[in-house]
Amino acid sequence: MSVVESKLASMGIELPRKIRPGAGLVPVVRHGDLLFVSGHGPEDNEGNLLYRGQVGAEVTVEDAIRAARATGVQLLRTLRDHLGDLDRIERIVKALGFVNSAPGFHDQPTVMHGFSDLMVELFGARGQHARSAIGTSSLPFNQPVEIELVVAVRP
Repeated sequence: MSVVESKLASMGIELPRKIRPGAGLVPVVRHGDLLFVSGHGPEDNEGNLLYRGQVGAEVTVEDAIRAARATGVQLLRTLRDHLGDLDRIERIVKALGFVNSAPGFHDQPTVMHGFSDLMVELFGARGQHARSAIGTSSLPFNQPVEIELVVAVRP
């Protein structure tokens, strides 16, 4: 078991294999030493959405932070499936977070801390990343958060 997966296990987080999406979606594209990971939402390990609604209306900031963390777990599942070993991650380079925001909600960066804190907890300095947190009026399936990544990997 990799160092990162051992840390996840000690946190009570399991990463079973992810079911591959349909042919129209490519979860990861590799270019050189960079992986570009498609947007993910806050699902459980069976693919069920954990949270629904706009942050600041149906979803509290606290639940949105948990949703961002859960989204991070799903991104890690996809990365592990693609790489075979999360220890091959050299750096989380960039995270782009979309927050399904109710009118007047302006605390998108706080929501994204749920994701960012998980990456730093697992990878240390390699988990620190550039980040954007964007408010939007809607996301697919009415999920509160969607995150995509750029990750540098070792050969």
